[in-house]
Amino acid sequence: MKNLVMPRRKFVVSASLMVLGSRLFGTPFSSQPYRDVQELKEELTSEEKKWIEESSMAKKIPEYFGQGYSCAESLMMVSLRCLGKPEDLIWVASGFGGGLYHKDLCGFLTSGIMAIGLSAGMLNKEKKEAKEHCKHLVKEYWKWWTSYAPLHCCEIRKEGTSSKVCRRLGQLAAVKIEELIGTDKAAA
Repeated sequence: MKNLVMPRRKFVVSASLMVLGSRLFGTPFSSQPYRDVQELKEELTSEEKKWIEESSMAKKIPEYFGQGYSCAESLMMVSLRCLGKPEDLIWVASGFGGGLYHKDLCGFLTSGIMAIGLSAGMLNKEKKEAKEHCKHLVKEYWKWWTSYAPLHCCEIRKEGTSSKVCRRLGQLAAVKIEELIGTDKAAA
């Protein structure tokens, strides 16, 4: 089989067009359809308010988010408290705020996944079984997240807009994470 040779310029143009096409037309290269930030709500619905009132983690998010803690640190802090872990573990989330400080993957998404991993590691199970359990919960969280919001900060909150949309997503993420790790906490 011959090696495929393509000049660099042709490759860069082709790759750029594939990425552009995936964003415009939702081709298989795209992780999910593009969502405009206008679709995201800033205020909680009455049903969401009920969920938050029933979640000790979600009620605590406003104590941290925007109060010196990033999105990732906020969800990690309430998760650490829920799991009874030392608060200085917050530093594992410090590089994930603001979409890895590049407006990329949302910190509420990434720290939620970290919390799931931490809770799975606390289970009284063999490593292979705990990892399988973790994988299942991460997939459930991912599916839930993508039903609510885009993956990337740049699509969630554009420059100069209110952080209310982030606070809402953070509280909803805390509700979901508490639901997912709550069963793990009881089993540990």
